[in-house]
Amino acid sequence: MTLNDLKPGQSGKVTKLLGFGPLRRRIIDMGIIPGTIIFMKRIAPFGDPIQISVRGYELSIRKSEAKEILIDNIKGV
Repeated sequence: MTLNDLKPGQSGKVTKLLGFGPLRRRIIDMGIIPGTIIFMKRIAPFGDPIQISVRGYELSIRKSEAKEILIDNIKGV
């Protein structure tokens, strides 16, 4: 499953990054690396961007970027 598949209020653990080049570098620079826990805060009314919580700070990313982040859904986190 990808980060894009999470619903607001759900959490996931990053397992793999699919992007390459500048997109992959940007995702890594935001602190999103394998093993990181991500909490889905909310989705914009038209579905793009999405707001997530990573390592104690809030990020807004595009759905196209979220589709490049593979995660495992975490229950109860």
